[in-house]
Amino acid sequence: MNKMILLIALPLLAAFLIPVVAKFSATVSRLLGPVVLAFVLVFVALQWNVVGRDSFAIFLGGFLPPVGIVFYVDHFSLMFSAIIAAMLLVVWPWGQYTAIRQQSLYMLLAASSFGLVLSSDLFNLYVFYELLAVATYGLVANQPHKAAPAAALRYLFVSCAGSVMLLIGIGIIYTITGTLNIAHLATMIGKLHGLAGLSAFILIVVGAGVKAEMFPVNSWVPEVYGTSSKSLSALLAGLISKLAVVLILRVLLMLFQVDVVLDLLLVVGILGVLSGEMVAWRAKDVTRMLSFSSIAQLGLVFVALSLSGTIGLWLAVGLMLHHLLVKGGLFLLADSMPGSFNSLKGLARRSPILGAIFLIFIFSLLGIPPFPGFWIKLMLVINLAQQDDVLYQIAIGVVLFATVIEASYLFKLVRIMYQKNDENIIKPPQTSTSGMNLLYAKFFALIVVVSMPFVSPISDRLKDMSRQSVNAENYIETIMSQPKLGGQS
Repeated sequence: MNKMILLIALPLLAAFLIPVVAKFSATVSRLLGPVVLAFVLVFVALQWNVVGRDSFAIFLGGFLPPVGIVFYVDHFSLMFSAIIAAMLLVVWPWGQYTAIRQQSLYMLLAASSFGLVLSSDLFNLYVFYELLAVATYGLVANQPHKAAPAAALRYLFVSCAGSVMLLIGIGIIYTITGTLNIAHLATMIGKLHGLAGLSAFILIVVGAGVKAEMFPVNSWVPEVYGTSSKSLSALLAGLISKLAVVLILRVLLMLFQVDVVLDLLLVVGILGVLSGEMVAWRAKDVTRMLSFSSIAQLGLVFVALSLSGTIGLWLAVGLMLHHLLVKGGLFLLADSMPGSFNSLKGLARRSPILGAIFLIFIFSLLGIPPFPGFWIKLMLVINLAQQDDVLYQIAIGVVLFATVIEASYLFKLVRIMYQKNDENIIKPPQTSTSGMNLLYAKFFALIVVVSMPFVSPISDRLKDMSRQSVNAENYIETIMSQPKLGGQS
């Protein structure tokens, strides 16, 4: 069996061992998760050179494709595996309340996340998606906020509805084709482009769209983010939403690159951008503002995905990585910015470093040169302008209009933060995690700044990875060739 399976097996084992080990040594149990995640980072780095320009497949269960369990390893899946491990290390609950329970849930989340980015058949994508959902429900419900159980219950109901849609969509595809292996499905895409196949894809997109914060199935976002710790909010906005998009990507890139699907993604993206920015503009506190701004940013990702092939994936991945850094950093920073906007008067004067970090994030989010966000938005607008469809021209106007709205509410907050301090305002207390989260926010801001001179080589590398990932012929050949059982092709 290929060593890549360790990415799933070790976190899953750690999830069960942490509460057992905690009975004998709390210190060892606290370190078990981070050690596993650090191992994953090193392991992925070593595998990066092994992959080179050639992807490979892992076949489990003693069956050849299209029957067996298949993991597909390329630079795209390795990159997301590294991001998962790094992000979980950042938000790891070292000494919080009920830390043991949270640590086990984080390990379960890690195992399911790795499985999600590696899986190459619809059944296992669904299984790992549901494991991810279970871990997320537990983390949301385990927050100390008095409204957390209610928020988790609402999240559960909405997500369950999404899961049912996802399962029905997968069931329809199986009924049409008799297979769930994505590479095998890619050899019979003609069967999927009828009304039944397109309906199945819509169900899959809506089902996974719940966690991808897609309009209109994102009603849970402000309530869950408002009752969760800022580190968990950073995880949900920065990582979990992207994993749901990865699930959609796996199906979209290989099976549904047709005009009607791309137009649907464009409309959904436009509505997500508009609805998110308009509600964020009316927000009165940082968490709510960031929650709806996150919805708008995920809308931009769907706009990018409406561009077919390499260009669409390249722009979508760039937007996702940028959003992970910037919005994840802003949520971590929000731990030092509790309360309403008015309670933040003079905050940047009292803490110039916090103010500077906030400015770095919002400048990049708005797309002000030379920050990375500028180049990503510029490439998005240029590629939208090259399309003939009038919907794409409307999308350009929406992107520019949304940027103006976004600038309006962000600079309103900046103005408040740099006002003279009002001593009559009662300031909310800082949380016990504010210092650590501020440290990680500084690190995220440093990455944004350091990446500015390297935008071009990073962009070229992402385009190469995207080209590899959309290569259907290579994907089919890698998986459908006759490998040795339990090994790699």
